[in-house]
Amino acid sequence: MSEEKSLREIRLDKLERLRELGLDPYAVERFERTHSPQEVLDQFESLSGDVKVAGRVHSYRLMGKAGFAHISDGDGKIQGYFRRDDMGETLWEAYNLLDIGDHIGIIGEPFVTKTGERSIHVKSFVPMSKSLQNLPLGKEKDGQQWYGLSDVEQRYRHRHLDLVANPEARRDLVNRCKIVSSVRRFMDGRGYLEVETPMLQFQAGGAAARPFLTHYNAYDTEVKLRISLELYLKRLICGDLSKVYEIGRVFRNEGVSNRHNPEFTLLEYYEAYSNLEDIMESVEAMFRHVALEVFGTTVVSIPGKEGEIDDDGVPGVELDFGKPWARVDMMEAIEMHTGLQLADFADLETAKAAVKERQVSNPITGKQIVLDGERNLGGLIEKLLEVFVEPTLQQPTFVVGYPLETSPLAKHDPNRKGFTRRFEGYVRGREVCNAFSEINDPIDQRARFEQQLREAAKGDDEAHPMDEEFIYALEAGMPPCGGCGIGLDRMAMLLTGADVVREVLLFPLMKPE
Repeated sequence: MSEEKSLREIRLDKLERLRELGLDPYAVERFERTHSPQEVLDQFESLSGDVKVAGRVHSYRLMGKAGFAHISDGDGKIQGYFRRDDMGETLWEAYNLLDIGDHIGIIGEPFVTKTGERSIHVKSFVPMSKSLQNLPLGKEKDGQQWYGLSDVEQRYRHRHLDLVANPEARRDLVNRCKIVSSVRRFMDGRGYLEVETPMLQFQAGGAAARPFLTHYNAYDTEVKLRISLELYLKRLICGDLSKVYEIGRVFRNEGVSNRHNPEFTLLEYYEAYSNLEDIMESVEAMFRHVALEVFGTTVVSIPGKEGEIDDDGVPGVELDFGKPWARVDMMEAIEMHTGLQLADFADLETAKAAVKERQVSNPITGKQIVLDGERNLGGLIEKLLEVFVEPTLQQPTFVVGYPLETSPLAKHDPNRKGFTRRFEGYVRGREVCNAFSEINDPIDQRARFEQQLREAAKGDDEAHPMDEEFIYALEAGMPPCGGCGIGLDRMAMLLTGADVVREVLLFPLMKPE
């Protein structure tokens, strides 16, 4: 007794029979379409004569001498009605050889079925690929879907299946692409020049992060994948390119979480003769432009109710990017949420003692916040910001005035010792941008880098390296300059409502199985 054939073997047999009929799907190079499935539906009343539509078979029914199949190109889906008497024996046998997942092109006349569904009465069709796998296409009725592909691990590992099986996932991923394109149009419209800078660098600077390392065979030397775009872009400002931007991949050898991916897309832009307030205005305008262009509104509704926590632990909220962003002073916000006073931050040990004395505890766990690992006052201040302030910043907000120790590329604040002209933007408790009035004093910049070297000697593996080439460029003269970095993955998460960064990455790198 022969072993039962696998589904793949059965489909291979069908492929062979199609070839015997002279209908080899893989021999077809082109199919001339007159309409997409969605265009047929949208223009249905005005159509006359035959249309040519192509797509993947999403459903298949055989009923004696007739049958129905829905085909989709991903953006829309339409039903085809196939009848033996209209197509002849060869094409009818070919219809019997179809499987869900196959690509076909159909030629026929639009009509309405007895059940009222807009369809195409197929006169002829062309097989164009045979799916050798059983695709996870679920059942669908009245907008509701059952079965399909729901396993998150498989969705991320096999994104092509996710795009085919899950319209919502496809929508968010497509919108992410549109968001990046809209950002590019915004920057071009404001007169910025798009540039490209090296991914492989001898010194990976511009951010506090561990780089990925690789070997450059031609020079027989170790190089790093970039962690930021900043220093090369500011060297262009030194070269009198007054408005520059880059949208590029950067790589930070850090942990993976729902909010962080080690490889991500970053926008950075720099404008000569501008300052922090100018950059704030541009960030507000950019989010407003992208929301309107991609979604048709500046209002983004996140699941859940205002102030409540949804099933994923993220507060529901309605965001309006048409309004000016709130502006919050960092130290004032920390004082409000912890009770600590500015005098408590005279130095690192004084601040640690004040935190312990006031029993400052994590508002979620109730446990006392641990600051023993902080090596400088700036790091301690930013930890307090992260734990106590950031979760409260649901509406678009700029937090202004970051510590000197954690801002080695930002100008001093002339009105407050130990702080800088730097802001970060937050939405839904998540950082979405980081911006400075940039240092253009090469002496000050060298002193900051030297301090970072001292931090590295004490064990800080994210301290900024010395970059002599950048300082050399500054010594040629750089005008006053404002600059900003925006994580476009984070922007896409906010505007699509995604709570997990992998939902807006086409191909997130997964741990090997």
